[in-house]
Amino acid sequence: MTLNLLDTAPPDGEGSVQVALDPNDKIKGAKVFAVYGKGGIGKSTTSSNLSAAFSKLGHRVLQIGCDPKHDSTFTLTKKMMPTVIDVLETVDFHSEELRPEDYMFEGYTGVMCVEAGGPPAGTGCGGYVVGQTVKLLKQHHLLEDRDVVIFDVLGDVVCGGFAAPLQHADNAIVVAANDFDSIFAMNRIVAAINAKAKNYNVRLAGVVANRSAATDEIDRFSEAIGMKRLAHFADLDAIRRSRLKKCTLFEMEDSPEVEQAREEYMNLARKLWAGVDPMEAKPMKDRDIFDFLGFE
Repeated sequence: MTLNLLDTAPPDGEGSVQVALDPNDKIKGAKVFAVYGKGGIGKSTTSSNLSAAFSKLGHRVLQIGCDPKHDSTFTLTKKMMPTVIDVLETVDFHSEELRPEDYMFEGYTGVMCVEAGGPPAGTGCGGYVVGQTVKLLKQHHLLEDRDVVIFDVLGDVVCGGFAAPLQHADNAIVVAANDFDSIFAMNRIVAAINAKAKNYNVRLAGVVANRSAATDEIDRFSEAIGMKRLAHFADLDAIRRSRLKKCTLFEMEDSPEVEQAREEYMNLARKLWAGVDPMEAKPMKDRDIFDFLGFE
């Protein structure tokens, strides 16, 4: 795989200086989703439960965590896994010496799990890490038998690690709460997705409302920019406790609220598998979103 800066590649959105990945490393044959949202909004919880739902529908799923803190998949595997960067470092970055079982682990309902990890703070680009992870998976033919690939992406909108999954994904999903900070971040994320969509196949699928009793502000904002809500997960204590218990929502004790949330995840998986119409949302300027979401 050849890594170039975009001064030697086709323009990747106005003003972009992200790492460009070799188009030959495109993931083929699977439906690929990238999950985005501000830090701490519940992207990993959403991704893991969505992976479990896809698996329960009979699909072969791979979840790739794209955050240096590498906690995307521990509710599926019940442990913090070594990252791709960790295991590459043990062999002095000679990838040919690695085996798939060194960095890929089977989790709940057969979901395969990989944590890309990240470079030490201040020393490298997260986009390079994502690229190396996909390259390694392709070298070991681990993407050929997957139906669904989910990238769980870190929350920093300006980082190359944020942008790199968009070069592989078919659809980008934004997770947001019904509050100003989440919606402000969502607006920025939509702008980033639009920039990548100029040169890649990725399209905006919509927003998942998370940790929110209501969705009025999310819905009002979505309507204003041309986006739709895909699902809604209330701020349930059972979802919070599932992270503490290192398990998915599907393994928690039954209750009406838990069963309703499980079915919402199953419906979300069905909807995404069937295909959603790509959205051409038009994000607001920062100044405008302050006025739009401000109190009268």
